[in-house]
Amino acid sequence: MATKQRGRPRSFDRDRALEQATMEFWRRGYEATSVADLTRAMGIGAPSLYAAFGDKRALFEEVVRAYGATYASFGARALAEEPTARAGVARLLREAAAEFTDPAHPYGCLVTSAAANCATEAVSDGLRERRADNLAAMERRIAEDIAAGRLLEGADAGALARFIGAVLQGMSQQARDGATRAELEAVADLALRAWPMEKPGRA
Repeated sequence: MATKQRGRPRSFDRDRALEQATMEFWRRGYEATSVADLTRAMGIGAPSLYAAFGDKRALFEEVVRAYGATYASFGARALAEEPTARAGVARLLREAAAEFTDPAHPYGCLVTSAAANCATEAVSDGLRERRADNLAAMERRIAEDIAAGRLLEGADAGALARFIGAVLQGMSQQARDGATRAELEAVADLALRAWPMEKPGRA
């Protein structure tokens, strides 16, 4: 049960502490990140962490939400802003290659890497649901193009979305293994060759 916070106001920057927690989870994954790792990275004591964020799981859930709204937001923008699903996916893969290899933060995708070896069922389920939501959004965007006649008849929106999702997850792991931006862009180019033909003259 939540209790009303008393005493002196927080003596730390909550947003900065959340960013440091993001980097720690991104670097280590959920399971391998201890509360001691978090308090050291965030520069606060365990009582302050619990008072400000709740337990480790609650902090991680907030981290994932913040990550989706910042570092990972390029995917939703690409699909929403480009005129076709193919253009949106091409931009998504290109920007993923840049984001996954940006030296300003840990390599790869936090949601993908944090799920590795995660034995906490509630956390694992939450990450799986987030990935499923991303696939569903991509599938809807592709289905819109099929319905509008922009893709040749017979295109499978679900299979295409899952294929691109698999490519993205592979790119994330490749980035963590040391692949460069150029190497991941080459992977993206190859993936797009599997895209079904678009009908000529359709925007």
